[in-house]
Amino acid sequence: MVTVRIVVLFALAALAEIGGAWLIWQAVRENRGWWLALLGIVALGAYGFVAALQPDANFGRVLAAYGGVFVAGSLAWGIVVDGFRPTVWDYVGSAVALVGAGIIVVAPSAAAAPE
Repeated sequence: MVTVRIVVLFALAALAEIGGAWLIWQAVRENRGWWLALLGIVALGAYGFVAALQPDANFGRVLAAYGGVFVAGSLAWGIVVDGFRPTVWDYVGSAVALVGAGIIVVAPSAAAAPE
């Protein structure tokens, strides 16, 4: 059940952070209205709260693992929302980032790790 919680929280965090950044991008770069930037700020704030709900108590570890999710999620967002066409290198880089995130998430805690 903890694994499901971790995955759901990472997915929600990705949605909030990537969506929030995209909304600000739309306001600033695409001139689609500053109200989108305000929604983006709210979404980015929500991201911070969602990330804080992760069961691991180590901020650095949670954010480092989330980095891999962010890489893959950003590419997926670009494909679905913006029609972005990734290269093979985008996919490879995303896979490497997700493997790295997986290693961080399943690694034994510092208390259980051998010295």
